[in-house]
Amino acid sequence: MKRGLPVLFAAVWLALSAAAQVKITPGADKIEIEIGGKPYSTFYMTGGEVTKPYLWPVRAATGTYVTRAWPMEKVAEEEKAQKDHPHQRGIWFAHDSVNGIDFWNNEASYTEPPKRGKMVLKKVGQAKSGKGQGSLAATFDWTDRQGNVLLTEDRVMTFHADPKLRIIDVDVTLTSVETVVWGDSKDGAFGIRLRPVLDEQGGTGKIVNAEGLTGEKQLWGKPSNWCDYSGTIGDEKVGVAILDHPENPRHPVRWHARGYGLFAANPFGVSAFTNDKSQNGSQTVEAGKSLRYRYRVIVHPGDVQSADIAGLYARYTSGK
Repeated sequence: MKRGLPVLFAAVWLALSAAAQVKITPGADKIEIEIGGKPYSTFYMTGGEVTKPYLWPVRAATGTYVTRAWPMEKVAEEEKAQKDHPHQRGIWFAHDSVNGIDFWNNEASYTEPPKRGKMVLKKVGQAKSGKGQGSLAATFDWTDRQGNVLLTEDRVMTFHADPKLRIIDVDVTLTSVETVVWGDSKDGAFGIRLRPVLDEQGGTGKIVNAEGLTGEKQLWGKPSNWCDYSGTIGDEKVGVAILDHPENPRHPVRWHARGYGLFAANPFGVSAFTNDKSQNGSQTVEAGKSLRYRYRVIVHPGDVQSADIAGLYARYTSGK
């Protein structure tokens, strides 16, 4: 019996190690992310209909996916859901007014005005796998449809393994190639589109911010340290929170949070949210200068209270 104990402990240790392992596998046009030996997500960078990079699908620790499948994939659950905003794919970072060019509403199939941009993969950076976390890096040129480069984006995404949570840290640096004006508008910037069952207006979803405001009507356009969107998928209570890093420009960020399943942190909108035309939230960044934005995404069980999003935000701001 005593001889069997070390073997048993070793088996348990190996099982726990495998569960925590984050594996990052780069490819020519996408990067695969696995956690605990199971697919977690894919970072789509170029090829096909990719006009801006996006992370999809995004899953809870249980394996349940929380992001909308359409238009990337057709699933039975979404057949009766409204097919709106095909440019809202998984998790992305973009804005609809960059020197007057729209990088948010920029599907390849969109041909009508306004001017639409495209993010072009420049290089794939370092990929790191690890026991507790893994990371990937990539660089993109933000171009007009003629290929002229306005700015370069350097992105690092770090994926953390946890028994109950799925945590993604996103670090985006935007360096102007020419003078760039980021316009004051609502369609930006760090966004997630949730699966229809989590919608507030047609599903089980509930939106809450750090001040305790609930629902689109209360919190849309309001500044807050974080925003959480939670609901029920089958018998599983699950939610997604976005945390705004305290060193981000214009922290706390305003939230483009909508009842149809979109929520996004938008540091560029001011008058667009306040309806006060005397305010001008546009930002001008000279050539060679940069803006840096950091966000943490937490996919969690339960709702905003049981997941203690306020406590998790405190850990984030303390560097943990």
